[in-house]
This record gives sequence, C-alpha cells and structure tokens, in this order.
Amino acid sequence: MENNNKIRMGIGFATGRKNFQSVLRTYAYNWKECGLINNDNISLNLIVAYDLKYYNTQIDDYINISDDLLTMIDNTYFIGDLEIEDEINNLISNDILNEDDAKLLFGRGYAAKRNAVLYMAIKNNIDYLLFLDDDEYPVAVTKTRSTAVWGGQSILMTHLNNIVDADITNGYHCGYISPIPYLEFNNILKEQDFKLFIEAISNDIINWDSICSVMSNGGVTYADTKILMSDEPEEVVEVNHAKFISGSNLCINLKNPDRVFPFYNPPGARGEDTFLSTCLNQRKVLRVPCYAFHDGFSTYQHLMDGVLPSKLNHIEANSGQIVERFYKACIGWVRYKPLYLYITQREDYENKIFEVKKNLSLTLSKVSNYFGVEKFQNILKELEYYDKHVRRHYEQFYKTKVSWKQLIDSINFKNETLLASK
Repeated sequence: MENNNKIRMGIGFATGRKNFQSVLRTYAYNWKECGLINNDNISLNLIVAYDLKYYNTQIDDYINISDDLLTMIDNTYFIGDLEIEDEINNLISNDILNEDDAKLLFGRGYAAKRNAVLYMAIKNNIDYLLFLDDDEYPVAVTKTRSTAVWGGQSILMTHLNNIVDADITNGYHCGYISPIPYLEFNNILKEQDFKLFIEAISNDIINWDSICSVMSNGGVTYADTKILMSDEPEEVVEVNHAKFISGSNLCINLKNPDRVFPFYNPPGARGEDTFLSTCLNQRKVLRVPCYAFHDGFSTYQHLMDGVLPSKLNHIEANSGQIVERFYKACIGWVRYKPLYLYITQREDYENKIFEVKKNLSLTLSKVSNYFGVEKFQNILKELEYYDKHVRRHYEQFYKTKVSWKQLIDSINFKNETLLASK
C-alpha cells in the first residue's frame, strides 16, 4: 500500500561538470549510510538541470546513471536546453507567461538553472528541495591537531530534521570556499590596499577579519568544532535588509509554494543566492549544523574515493589558474555589486557607488602590478557598465518575482481544479 504521508524530498543540482556522476554516487551512499535509502517514510527525488556548454560535456555525463544508484532514488528528472525550451513554449501557448518573462525565469545563467530545478520540484509536488553543488562533498575538515581531521556529514538528514518549521535551512561550508589566495604583502600591494579593494567589490557578509583568517590558513576554511558538536540550528539574522544564505547546502520548504521566491542574477553575473537573501525578511531562515567540503580548485576529488589527506595545500598566487579564478571571482562580485547596493541601500546608492569607484581607482593598478595581470583593470569598467544598467536590472529582478507568482498561481489553480474534480 502506498504511504500517502511519505515525505517527498527533492535533491537538486544545477551542474555542468563531468564529475557529476562521482559526486552523486558519493551523496547516494551517504544517504544510504544515514538510513534514508529504503525508508518507507521518505521518497528521494533527483532533479538535475545540466549545462552542456559549461565544460563541453555530453548528455550521458548526467543522465546515464548506473543501476545501483537508480535503485536508491525513487524518481529522476533531467532538465537540458530542449526540456527548458519545451516548457517555455508550453507556458507561452497556455497564456501563463509571455516569451520575455518565461526567458527571464528560465533562459540563461546560474539563476535560470536553479529556477528550472525549483519549478520542476513544485510541479511534481515535492515537499522540500535540497540544493547541492557538484564541487562539494559531505565531509568536514578541522584543524584541531597537527594533521587535518575529517568527519562525515549527514547533510540531507540534518536539513530534514530542521526544515519542517522553517522556510529555508542553510548549512555551512569548509575547504576552499574563498577564491582569494594566500598573499604576501609588499611595497607593490600593501595590506591596507588589498583590504580597500576587497571591501569595494564584496558584499556585507564578507568582512576583512574573516578573510584574514582564511588567508592565514593558506586559503582554507576549516569547520568550527563547536558547530560540529551542536544539534541546534541558529536563526539567520537580517543584516542590512538581507538574510544571507549560500546557493548550496540549501534546503527550501515547498509545502506552501506561495512562500517561495525565485532566483535572479544580472546578465553575466552571479549573486543569485545574495539576491534571494534580500527577499527573506518575512521568512524563517535557519543555519543548520552540517558542513559540505567545497573543492574550489577540483584538486581533492579523491575524497570521493575515501582518500583523506593529512594536510590541505595552501593556495598561493603562484599559478595562472589560481590568479584566473581570483580574477573571475572579482568580476562576478563587481557585476552584482551595483544591484545589491540599489536593493539594500537605495537612498544612499549614488554615494555608495561613488565610493566603490573611488576605491577601485586607488587600488586596481596596485592589484594588477602585484599579480602581473593587466586585465584586473577591467574591474572598474565592469562596475561602470553594471552601474549604468542597475535600474534595468532592478526591473528584471522585480519582474522575475512577479512572473514567478503568475507561474505558482497557475500551478495552484491546476491543483485545485484536479482536487475539485475528484
């Protein structure tokens, strides 16, 4: 007999990496170890929005899941460009959304992939949706001894234990979270210069003290043992009109879809989690005690095979790959900085953006000279472009929420009609 009270749990990935299958396998066996596989009270539903262009991957890199993993998952949903195009055409033909609004929600970019996962979950009556990243693993690392100390993390179970009475639960991250490498300051780039630069392009959640701590650990963020020993969540406090969350190790309560907001990022930018954070002032957001290890440089994939290193390598600005990653992160930050300021500090926006431009003008030459990469000078040009278009991006941000509500209303109406016909 079917259990009508079974919790329908969604596990969402917005992915573009070839190692997705390995990450999925690691998590699946983690769920099995936690007793979630074959649990009569829980249905596990995998929802994957994949991007073949991100790393020139093939469809089989995502959909060709081995039989032993399929037996651990109740349902699978895969969303590629063709599926998104079909859904957009369906929404347009049924007069639910016009073409511009449908593409705003599900077109291109990081937020669009997350929205596709979110929409698929709601359409299929998923109760809770846990977003995981394809470069994060369910382990935590601490620095309590001379060698690294590792521990497995029950990420899915922790969210299940806390999401029922919350709108959103968000776990912690350790490993290579920060793209900022370890730096030795000198006469070319002094600590005060770099502080001014980072504060100019970052948001409120990034503070200089935390950055210095990570840099002193060689770019590694270690798990807090107090959090690892705790079973209690903490409510996320609103800071400057935002309840900050991260885009992964993130669970969203879908029991009442009217309380769910979509993701948005300005074209070509990131920050979809930051902009969602600005919508949550009337939502209960909990920080829950579980960690995911972020493998930001894809150098610790052997963790998925059970090989636990005794020491984590320092990330120093001594290779083109590391400098390039830092540069791309800076571009990503500065592209969403204007809209973030416009949303959270609109009354003082012009003064704030002027200050950011001034501080970048004072520091960009020094940063470029230090890394020996002239294109760091592009950061100010990017800021000026996104500042120029900030009002248009805000209109898109607002329109995304309006269009999402229309979409949810159409799903609610369909469900009510089905119930009335029974």
